[in-house]
Amino acid sequence: MSAAGSPPPRTGAFSRRTLLVAAMVGTASTAVACTGGSGGDPADAVTPQQADQLAAQLTVQQALVDAYDQAFAADPGLATAAATLAEQARTQLDRLQAAAPGATGSPAPTTGGGPGPADARAWLRTQVVAAADAHAAAAATFSGGRAALLGSIAAGLRGQEGLLA
Repeated sequence: MSAAGSPPPRTGAFSRRTLLVAAMVGTASTAVACTGGSGGDPADAVTPQQADQLAAQLTVQQALVDAYDQAFAADPGLATAAATLAEQARTQLDRLQAAAPGATGSPAPTTGGGPGPADARAWLRTQVVAAADAHAAAAATFSGGRAALLGSIAAGLRGQEGLLA
């Protein structure tokens, strides 16, 4: 304890901002490894079925980006508090698009008018969990860089889930 009776400051602890930056850097590095340079890695070959699965994951991620927009429209205070998370979801969408040769995600069907102001955070958290689950399940069907990318996105979304709690 310090002289004033308060515990000494913690060293080595991660702030939320540090966690988000690390998750974004990890996602970016994985995407570069997934889409860049060598191009000849057989583990990164995509079958037609996997191309369809990547297109489905694009749809999942686009739905999440849209969910952020809906939640922010319902609760402007949430928009201020979670703007970084929405930007991360958009960056993840860009990375998925780069990793999905020729695939385009379909616009997600709109389900009702979205959340109300009182439940926008909880509703958004549910959307984040669903997207993380979908990406994690899809990662198991890939190998190489695309598996790493989907796994990284799923992990990043698990971090968002915790921040939205």
